[in-house]
Amino acid sequence: MFHKLHIVFFFFLIGILVYGQDDQIEVGIDEKLGDFLPADVQFLTSEGDTIRLKEIINKPTLLALVYYECPGICNPLLTELAWVVNKVDLVPQEDFQVISLSFDHEETVETAKRWKQNYFAGMKNPFPDSAWYFLVGDSVNIKKITDAVGFYYKENEGEYLHPGAVVTISPKGLISRYLFGITFNPFDVKMALLDAEAGKTNPTIAKVLQFCFSYDPEGRNYTLNITRIMGSIILLSVGIFLSILVFKKKKKS
Repeated sequence: MFHKLHIVFFFFLIGILVYGQDDQIEVGIDEKLGDFLPADVQFLTSEGDTIRLKEIINKPTLLALVYYECPGICNPLLTELAWVVNKVDLVPQEDFQVISLSFDHEETVETAKRWKQNYFAGMKNPFPDSAWYFLVGDSVNIKKITDAVGFYYKENEGEYLHPGAVVTISPKGLISRYLFGITFNPFDVKMALLDAEAGKTNPTIAKVLQFCFSYDPEGRNYTLNITRIMGSIILLSVGIFLSILVFKKKKKS
């Protein structure tokens, strides 16, 4: 009991530090599920091209808000992302894409280009260059995105305090899922991308997966939906039983 009270008190203190006494998040994430990203914001790619989000978000997208020169979690997060996109049983550029956006408005195209080259060099399998954007932008456009996603950070002695997460975006720009932390399960990422594929026809296997697994908002992962599966088995069994009875009755007649 004493140990449990210590755990509760620890998380209470964490809650105060993250949310503050007035419930205003200073550093953290306020989930905006179902909201849309602003489509007209514009950024620069690692090649120096100016793009608008509405021009490139046309398929399920993994959005990582980071800053490239981060001495903390951004590097392991992007390294993990580079690993997991090679493990997801989907085709990059056709089925999904990745966008890394620096929330540090002082980072340049050259910075984005250098880090894109670093991550691509470390990937074991070939990955289409156009399937992963490394973007930079000005403070106004960056804030529009971070506010829309509910991503809060602050500068601290030349660095940034910030959360770690990847957000899945639908082809229409809808915020679909948040994958928290800096390690990702390939299955969770695949299911999140399938969820983001709003309104599109899925392969049969994807429909089966979506039927058997449900998203747990508290655990923030995908779990086997035992109730749905058992209910389906029971209904199927009843259907088979009734069919046998009808068949036997017709046979006797």
